[in-house]
Amino acid sequence: MDIIKFDIYRGPNIGVYVNVNDKYILLPMGFAKTKAEKLSQMLEVETIFTSVANTRLLGSLLVMNNKGILLPKTAYENEFDFLKNETDLEIGVLDSKFTALGNVICANDKGAVVSPWLSKDDCNTISDVLGVEVIQRKIAGFNQTGVVMTANNSGAAIHPEADEEDIKVFANLLGVKVEPSSINNGIPYVSSGILANNNCIVVGSLTTGPEIMMLTRAFLN
Repeated sequence: MDIIKFDIYRGPNIGVYVNVNDKYILLPMGFAKTKAEKLSQMLEVETIFTSVANTRLLGSLLVMNNKGILLPKTAYENEFDFLKNETDLEIGVLDSKFTALGNVICANDKGAVVSPWLSKDDCNTISDVLGVEVIQRKIAGFNQTGVVMTANNSGAAIHPEADEEDIKVFANLLGVKVEPSSINNGIPYVSSGILANNNCIVVGSLTTGPEIMMLTRAFLN
């Protein structure tokens, strides 16, 4: 598995706009065809162009693993129907006032670490749609768990100031090694600059050599 630097919309915040699992990459409508082809090849996935709530923020607004896609309640019915028709995944909607689901949920195929802001009913929906065990916990004092941790089925990167005991809990839940890291030259909000499936890791173009080393420890073990 490689770690490759990449830019989207002339910036390194690739995780804000794009979502990926082992089969599909979800890209905003109008995304450059040549860049879409490169990402598809690197991550070894099928390309799907879509929107969520009529925006390009596919990384911030939805959550996806290899079992399901969870959309916010602000998503349009035609967006739900499109993903239902274009994928073989379980498609669900989280009826929560917190609509940036990618910011409050970090999930792989085994578990999900979820913001304490979400309700127990929300957690049940997450568990049902993604097919995972769910726990609620802050990370490094942040309620936005999906912002400060990102995971695939081989590893996870977490905020550099995350508590060691929390890291052990998350590693057990997700079934992977969890390593503290930053992204894009010191940014602790790791999901903003990482696209991770089990074929490849793509990171923002400002990611430094030491950060690549930390991500190598996290994902390439």
